[in-house]
Amino acid sequence: MSDTAPKSWRDKLFGGLKRTSEKLGDNLGGLFAKPLDDQTLDEIEEALIVSDLGPAMAMRIRDRLAEGRFKQMITEEYLREVIADEVEKVLTPVARPLTAKDGRPQVILVIGVNGSGKTTTIAKLAKRFQEQGKSVMLAAGDTFRAAAIGQLKIWAERIGVPIVSGKEGGDAAGLAFEAVKQATEQGIDILIVDTAGRLQNRTELMDELAKIHRVLGRLDPASPHDVVLVLDATTGNNALSQIEVFKDIAHVTGLVMTKLDGTARGGMLVAAAEKYGLPIHAIGVGETIDDLRPFDPKDMAKAIAGSAYA
Repeated sequence: MSDTAPKSWRDKLFGGLKRTSEKLGDNLGGLFAKPLDDQTLDEIEEALIVSDLGPAMAMRIRDRLAEGRFKQMITEEYLREVIADEVEKVLTPVARPLTAKDGRPQVILVIGVNGSGKTTTIAKLAKRFQEQGKSVMLAAGDTFRAAAIGQLKIWAERIGVPIVSGKEGGDAAGLAFEAVKQATEQGIDILIVDTAGRLQNRTELMDELAKIHRVLGRLDPASPHDVVLVLDATTGNNALSQIEVFKDIAHVTGLVMTKLDGTARGGMLVAAAEKYGLPIHAIGVGETIDDLRPFDPKDMAKAIAGSAYA
């Protein structure tokens, strides 16, 4: 492939997670070509934890190594293959794309802290649904920031979808209610609702999110049909803390992981899958409109572990 040829999604995935696999290799450096004894296993386990794979995954890999090669020499290639295999086992059940459901409109509530890539993720999700032949409407429910409203309007115009918006400081729950009414009247398939960037110490914002749930439930007891939490992979363990806070209060049904390109914290996605088991609908490995995609667990595991590309 020439340097100017467009990269495939798989190329972007492996390229985006290169720093993650390199960090893993650095942390494991010096542990290869050593006989596997308890001390070496302890060191490997610690290296996996500091690589953001999480304690549970580190223990799984440790146990696997002790089973198969205890007292034997291990190579870097073998260790990376074991890591990839165990990571794939954890990612396979959670790799579930966000799909269109029966009934109109399907209401998708998108939540996440400011700076996580939430607004651009909404646009990318809308584009994906368009490619599947679905009609999409956006709702600018982040009424706390005029900039957020303006940004979502720009995206709506760029991808050619209608948007329901109001003034800064307006009632987000009321706007979401109006958006559902309009989407229903127009026969829209998918309504994606933005929300204010919610910080864990902002109780009033959490209360507002609960209000949005109640208001939407008046129109359809099953609404919102999906509650997607957008996480910034570069924040590492802080992203895990966000899942802990939002999963019950916001009734999170799935995750989207952004900014995996260029970060050394990609292992956090594995830790999130292992600890919470929530569906991971898509990952972002770039800034363009097409850089948010569902992932293949085998490719994802290989990219994180830095095992063979083929």
